[in-house]
Amino acid sequence: MKYLLDIEPLDLGEDVRAIGLELVEADENREPVRGPDAAAVWSRVLPAAAGQEPWALDFFSHLDRVRDFCERHQIAFKEASQRSIVIPAPEAEKLESLLDRFQAETFGARAGGAIGKAEGDTALEGDLARRGVDAYHGAFRSYYFCAVCSFEDGSLVLLTEKLWAGEVIRRVRPTLAGFEVEVRLPA
Repeated sequence: MKYLLDIEPLDLGEDVRAIGLELVEADENREPVRGPDAAAVWSRVLPAAAGQEPWALDFFSHLDRVRDFCERHQIAFKEASQRSIVIPAPEAEKLESLLDRFQAETFGARAGGAIGKAEGDTALEGDLARRGVDAYHGAFRSYYFCAVCSFEDGSLVLLTEKLWAGEVIRRVRPTLAGFEVEVRLPA
């Protein structure tokens, strides 16, 4: 195996259920995977975790660069607030290029809840603009999941009361067939 994708429950306190996903090199150093290989993996993991739920990415920093990238690559987006952009479920190839371009940034993702509704979730989107991913703490229960994407660190954290680590493994494993990635629950 070239890479490991560890998926396990995280203890973030009694008021938060979370699942941590960590993509690392399968050697003794366990360095986070970055670059095009990481983007290819994460672009399959996010939709797989969402399953049949509508999902989107939330950006709340470097918005000019995000907006410019989306316009140049014909990726649909919504100006959710003055300081927040929502990108609804980009197709696989566009998602991969988007994640590759912005993997050094921390941004969010959501599935279910108000995603797909015309009015969106203006309260959360405004709060994301002010507080970043910390805004998900008070909102994740209204969604299938809210996620903190920190791909530079090889990390995706799902805040969810509807998914378990075993279910995420079951969904993700088939989407990574053909990749040199071992998907596992660490011992």
